[in-house]
Amino acid sequence: MIIFGTKGYLYQLAILTLVCGRCGNPSAHTLRKRVTKFTLFFVPLFAISTKYATQCTFCGAEQQVTKEQAEHLQVQSVSGHGGHAHGQSQQPYQS
Repeated sequence: MIIFGTKGYLYQLAILTLVCGRCGNPSAHTLRKRVTKFTLFFVPLFAISTKYATQCTFCGAEQQVTKEQAEHLQVQSVSGHGGHAHGQSQQPYQS
């Protein structure tokens, strides 16, 4: 018997101060990376999907961003031009 499936991981890359496109408030936004990995016998082997998004902490609106946009936002947060940076934290989510 072979046991396989997928498992999701959520990485918080940075917290940025941005103006929300939905509510219009200048508020903190989390920059997140969601990775889905293929597992074999509950061991994650390789990534099959990677998505980036920002989420407004005021209204909860989530906006998908490209990898390049996410990298640019992360560089801004480290250099101090868009908020303050936090280290990566990893939280598995249920898929």
